[in-house]
Amino acid sequence: MKKSIGSKALIYPSPVWCVGSYDKDGNPNVMTASWGGICCSKPPAVTISLRKATYTYNNIMETKAYTVSVPSKNYAREADFFGLTSEKKTNKFKKTGLTSAIANKVHAPYVDEFPMVIECKVIHTLEIGLHTQFIGEILDVKVNAAILGEGGLPEMLKVSPILYAAESRTYFGVDGFIGKAYSLGKAIK
Repeated sequence: MKKSIGSKALIYPSPVWCVGSYDKDGNPNVMTASWGGICCSKPPAVTISLRKATYTYNNIMETKAYTVSVPSKNYAREADFFGLTSEKKTNKFKKTGLTSAIANKVHAPYVDEFPMVIECKVIHTLEIGLHTQFIGEILDVKVNAAILGEGGLPEMLKVSPILYAAESRTYFGVDGFIGKAYSLGKAIK
């Protein structure tokens, strides 16, 4: 028998994605987001949901483009840091030592060291309470050759993505616990 725990923004797994955008001056920005997922197969599309208060929200509203960089568990500290501070205050790429790469299908940067990136053109936005949902048509998926398996597709264990457990504010990998969210990145500050 199941027990009701009430209405909550809770589902497993939640991704840990790093969303890339350019500001109005062309400066690269990246933020961590967990509210997102694939939302259509034809056209291929992915959705992310952001609060209007974020720097990234304004960037995406202006450029109509974003990238989703998928960090491996080896970059959990940097991915956490991207969610702890605003680009208004800190150059996140410089502070972490990671590389801002230029996407070739959309006007948005991505994190070069991460094993997988999705380039998206905004095709719809939807206001939902505190968040705005951005639906991005996937124009390209780029992956490091080392994570490809048979058939030329990424293998989950080789990507080694980070998963987020919102209720406990913790990160997991496909092989177990990684660390506390909103804490790992503090080592970079």
